[in-house]
Amino acid sequence: MVGTESEKKGPGSKPESGDRKKKKTITIKVPHISFGRKQAVDERPEKKIRVEKIETDVKTISIQKDIIKKPTQEKQTTGKVTRIKLAPIIQTVNDPVEITQSELAKTLGTDKESRDLNYSKKFIKKFSLSRKADIEDYSYEKHGSLVDVELPPDYEKVREYWADPGRALVYIALNVKSRLKEYLLFEPTLSPFEYELLERLHEDLRDVLILNDEEIGIDRKYLLLSKVLALLKYYGINIEQRSLFKLEYFLIRNYIGWGRINALMIDPWIEDVSCDGDNIPIFLFHRKEQNIKTNIKFETEALISLAITLAQRSGKHISSANPLIDATLPGGSRLQLTFGTEVTSRGTSFTIRKFREQPFTPIDLLELKTFNADMLAYFWLAIENNRSLVFIGGTASGKTTSLNAVSLFVPPLAKVISIEDTRELTLFHDNWIASITRDSIAEGGTSVDMFKLLKAAMRQRPEYILVGEVRGIEAQTLFQAMNTGHTTFSTMHAGSVDAAIHRLENEPLNVPRNMLQALNILSIQKQIQMGVDRVRRCEEIVEIAGIDPATGNIMVNTVFEYDPLSDTYRYTGRSQVLGDISTLNGWSREVLLEEMERRKLVLNSIKNQDLRDYINFTKIIQAYYIDKQRVLDNIDNLIRIAT
Repeated sequence: MVGTESEKKGPGSKPESGDRKKKKTITIKVPHISFGRKQAVDERPEKKIRVEKIETDVKTISIQKDIIKKPTQEKQTTGKVTRIKLAPIIQTVNDPVEITQSELAKTLGTDKESRDLNYSKKFIKKFSLSRKADIEDYSYEKHGSLVDVELPPDYEKVREYWADPGRALVYIALNVKSRLKEYLLFEPTLSPFEYELLERLHEDLRDVLILNDEEIGIDRKYLLLSKVLALLKYYGINIEQRSLFKLEYFLIRNYIGWGRINALMIDPWIEDVSCDGDNIPIFLFHRKEQNIKTNIKFETEALISLAITLAQRSGKHISSANPLIDATLPGGSRLQLTFGTEVTSRGTSFTIRKFREQPFTPIDLLELKTFNADMLAYFWLAIENNRSLVFIGGTASGKTTSLNAVSLFVPPLAKVISIEDTRELTLFHDNWIASITRDSIAEGGTSVDMFKLLKAAMRQRPEYILVGEVRGIEAQTLFQAMNTGHTTFSTMHAGSVDAAIHRLENEPLNVPRNMLQALNILSIQKQIQMGVDRVRRCEEIVEIAGIDPATGNIMVNTVFEYDPLSDTYRYTGRSQVLGDISTLNGWSREVLLEEMERRKLVLNSIKNQDLRDYINFTKIIQAYYIDKQRVLDNIDNLIRIAT
């Protein structure tokens, strides 16, 4: 790659002695860019930039008081395509001149008017794809960091980590004025030349990812980078590899990723991303820091553009006429989106609850101390023996996470149907129908809600029905399913057993009290403060023991309870569910306890051998159902079972 003279000499080099007072290469601080050129333009009056000499890889523009000498142009016509070759002009000037950023772009030929004169967008489609060998993938280990960090004043770094190694660096920093931690994201910094080149590429690549290219199965990243290399060749530009990697980062981020929130979407520590309106910092729910403010905010037009993009990628339409949508993003993340000021006075807003491609397993919850091994062995036996359970708790208490984790205990051949508003559950199970609700596609069309899906599921003879959350009339059908012998797992918002029963019996759920007896287990989830961290714990596991004939009240039995002082769980020694399972299988109490111990041994061995991946975990559990002794014989080397 060929760089500029200043790049070759390095930033610390000095000019030749004869020109020391005459020559000076400037550095222009360029604003952070977003999805497109329009959104990057600052509407405030442009400040003048003092320019003595500008050096780029394309050409050298010399500027005197009122004279701007543009590069000479040499036209070469081949067939129907006219190429314009830029011949460099190198001239040292003595008298500097002031120029605006837009004038600089026009001088360099990177403004829209110059591009329209010098370039035909149709030409780019004539380029053949580059060989994959010509496209070098960026590697942090090989190429080093692309990020230059300058911590703002009044901030103290607490810790740092890479959201995207080498390209997106996160600082958790303390704001010394507010005494609050903030999430500071740093991305590659662009030079003036790199910025103008990126803007030109943005315009010329806008329609590159055409349908025909995607239809033939070409990887979108490979297609995009191939077109970038073709454009650079057409421009006649050779740039350093580091600059090319920077351009690639922003182009992939904006065209294939999620724009300025892309780093947040790939940061594994982030659970929720929330934008409350125009010019308001993005807020996150961070696994370690909990709620935290970022250094990212959007202008009105940029936020509207992002909202439209999010809606379109979800297969939905949002507008002033339809300003509120719930959707699922590609990859499974849940999206709630409002448009403009129609329903939210502070402007367009969105909340993204990120979907984990690798769901939490019981082993993860064991390590996080959400449950202990006794509780998980209890769930395992209960699920195998068709006991229904519901996880209850507040927002972000871990209800759905726990539901997904214990569902991995389902026997291997059992038929499972899951019903959700937005896809959250992930199982490694062949005999599984994953269904989601759907709004009406056209006005007057038919929507498919959870009630309809649950009614349809009942006709498919499932053994296990998983309902993401009970919140409406579908609760009656769910409890009908329990009472007709279907094992059901679900979640609902409630702070206690009494609150859950009260909610089930009243509007809008209206489940008759006598039907509640079919529910076997309630697990109450809590999010609690422990030192500087917020953690998720199971407050108690309770069994529904029936209805008191004298009072008509629901009778409950606490099986496990949490001790906040020692951060441990206590088994009360009383379990109607385990007693019924023992009777059903013809086990004595000793045999039941031995089986519990064997299952605890398997769970702890999986944990100790770090086989927490949900696929490996499920394979071992399924193998236990098929050949228990084989699993126990390989208890010290369970990878043999998983592979």
